[in-house]
Amino acid sequence: MSAFLLTSCTVSAGGGDRADSSQSPAPSPARTTTEQSEKDLGEQARAALAAVRSGTPVEAGAERVTDGIHTEPTLSKGKTYRISLACAGNGNAQLTFVPANAGRKTAVPCDLSVVQQRITTAKPVRVDVDGTRGSTGVIAWQINAVQSIARSQAVFFSPN
Repeated sequence: MSAFLLTSCTVSAGGGDRADSSQSPAPSPARTTTEQSEKDLGEQARAALAAVRSGTPVEAGAERVTDGIHTEPTLSKGKTYRISLACAGNGNAQLTFVPANAGRKTAVPCDLSVVQQRITTAKPVRVDVDGTRGSTGVIAWQINAVQSIARSQAVFFSPN
């Protein structure tokens, strides 16, 4: 099957050619570099999380440090959950919970360290991760439902 390449241009009143104004301008080299850098940082952060992934995924994502993470996951009463975060870039972010007793306020360094926090609440919870001033990069995160320790130990011990 042959492929046809169609091109068009418009002619101005003066007779010269001009580009179609409905096309978006070509991305600037700085913007392309930033987007590629964010893509690379996101891949690095997700890879760091993949190395420690356990449990059943509930919610996950990757966000710019400057945008932060702001989520209200649907968590079931009586289940145990863990949030895992990895930040690639420069600076730090701060993990907080509402209500505050759902988890500890924790620093998240943007050095690809994986930070994990248990989420304990019977009420709806809000998870916020905000970058500190001047921090840049990408934060990958995942909330997993995990088996309680007592239930997982029962699997390994037999009555014999």
